Amino acid sequence: MIRHIVFFSARRKEDVEAVRDGLMVLGKIPHSSLFEVTLNTKVDPLSDAIDVVVYAEFEDDAALAAYKAHPLYAETTSRVKPLRELRYSADVVAA
Repeated sequence: MIRHIVFFSARRKEDVEAVRDGLMVLGKIPHSSLFEVTLNTKVDPLSDAIDVVVYAEFEDDAALAAYKAHPLYAETTSRVKPLRELRYSADVVAA
């Protein structure tokens, strides 16, 4: 299983919900076994730069590649990219 975790910050605080709403569209792509978009609670003062977190699980590399190749992925990127400042992504194999 591949865990796909992406962290986003909005350019402007008033755009945080728009970033979240835009990323929620990715949940319509059928290749993940679990998909979540959540706001960072910012409880840890060292992580307050991150506003939105995407967490998804994929059966294998092929499912993750199919997800990234889906037209909604490119559409979402076009919508969210102008609103975001930071984007950090990690894909890890679950033990």
